[in-house]
Amino acid sequence: MEIIAVCDLKKYYETGSQTVKALDNVNLTVNSGEFVAVVGASGSGKTTLLNLLGGIDYPTEGRVIIDGQEIYLLNDEERTIFRRRKIGFVFQAYNLIPILNVYDNVTLPMELDGKRAEPSDVEDILNKLGILDKKYAFPHQLSGGQQQRAAIARALVSKPVILLADEPTGNLDSTAGEEVLQLLLDAKEVYNQTILMITHNGDYARTADRIVQLKDGRIV
Repeated sequence: MEIIAVCDLKKYYETGSQTVKALDNVNLTVNSGEFVAVVGASGSGKTTLLNLLGGIDYPTEGRVIIDGQEIYLLNDEERTIFRRRKIGFVFQAYNLIPILNVYDNVTLPMELDGKRAEPSDVEDILNKLGILDKKYAFPHQLSGGQQQRAAIARALVSKPVILLADEPTGNLDSTAGEEVLQLLLDAKEVYNQTILMITHNGDYARTADRIVQLKDGRIV
């Protein structure tokens, strides 16, 4: 089943007298449960694509349809609510709140949405990610790999339709990076999670179901 459809997507920036085509007429479909690696040189449009899929930026032209909803027909408030409920984000920077412990960091997005996370669901995810014993620890008490595990748990707890991961292993050493990649692969299998992951690591990209390569804002 098709869960993402990107149609004639463009994102242009004006810089002085020049037009920068960050994305230039991109078309892409992703099926439910698919793991897609997005690769390309710096400046090829990878992060722009993820930001537009996540409703963070606004396209110059084109359509983004997530789970049947054309997200750029929503107003800003509606799109924010949709993003919070349907899309999970994992970034290179872990973006954990320093004054909150792991459990509270994980449940924060749902609380912002006026919902209460089931403790058993949270603990199940933390257990599967290997950090249940750290649920009351604060970010500064965790290793980089553990912080990224907490960030993945936060992204998964609301059971999003898609998970967008922007260089999730970029700040980690090779051992921790491989562990985080395996966690994403496990999330795909255990939760039937649809994942788009940006990576510069060719070995990591080859573990995905499909590789999408961007060059100069276009899929090649």
